[in-house]
Amino acid sequence: MRFFPLIAIASVIVLAASPVLGQELHCKPCWHNFGQVPVGSSADFSVQLSNTGTKTLKITAKSVRGNAFSFGKFTLPVTLQPGANTQLPIIFSPTASGETTGLFTLTSTARNVSLNLKVNGYGSHSTTSELSVTPGTLNFGSVNVGSSATLQATLKASNGSVTISSDQSTSSEFAIQGLKLPVTLSSGQSVSVTIQFTPNQSGTATAKVGFTSNAGDSPTVEQLTGKGIAQSSHSVYLTWDPGQGTSPVGYNIYRSTVNGGSYTEINTTLDSSTNYTDSTVVSGTTYYYAATEVSSEGQESGYSNIASVTIP
Repeated sequence: MRFFPLIAIASVIVLAASPVLGQELHCKPCWHNFGQVPVGSSADFSVQLSNTGTKTLKITAKSVRGNAFSFGKFTLPVTLQPGANTQLPIIFSPTASGETTGLFTLTSTARNVSLNLKVNGYGSHSTTSELSVTPGTLNFGSVNVGSSATLQATLKASNGSVTISSDQSTSSEFAIQGLKLPVTLSSGQSVSVTIQFTPNQSGTATAKVGFTSNAGDSPTVEQLTGKGIAQSSHSVYLTWDPGQGTSPVGYNIYRSTVNGGSYTEINTTLDSSTNYTDSTVVSGTTYYYAATEVSSEGQESGYSNIASVTIP
């Protein structure tokens, strides 16, 4: 009897074709380049995973090769219905300069049991020191003409030590306090600086303060704004008792011109006392006031009872 291998080959083809109708796990994209990322920082990216088959599949295991790469929050197992998709978060955190590669692998019940995602990235070192200021803008709110309010900002050095040699304000209404110059900050070190706003006329005031240093991004600039309010011939004196069993670090005072309406915070900084004088009232207007307590953890209570007063 003669042997015909063609029949056996056809049989194999039929058997191999049947799983195509089952589960199949796809990635989009299946390769990602994170580009340049500074050493010591991180970049993240999300890959779309989808079930392109006709049966439910389950992702049961995951692994990563390459010390600079890691998974984001991706809790297993993950079940995907036919046609469904999910996001796979991946992270690049270089610890050394230069190019590095990695490989993410997912194991599932899909026809393609193992799915590989190739990645690469480049760790870079900045050769220039930097000086940053936070927050980038200070808003002093409303301050009576002739009175003063202060807010704090933080200067921080990075990518090397920074020496701050001088500072300057573009307006006499804003003054820099508490910074003795010159001062040198090592990389990662920070220092606080106080800005004082003393409006000399009513209306909105804007200015900038700049800090000159040997950093590559010098001068470091802080944006400032505030509003001068003319002294009123009337004022409202508020006083309250602390809540029972609490030890607040301060209070906020809120005001509205509508009973039960939207209240606006009127104190520019946390008030540590149990009284407050509102000198920004207008004759012929009725005001509604409420106070809140702020704990040492920064949690704020609900409103107190509402007090109202009509200005003559």
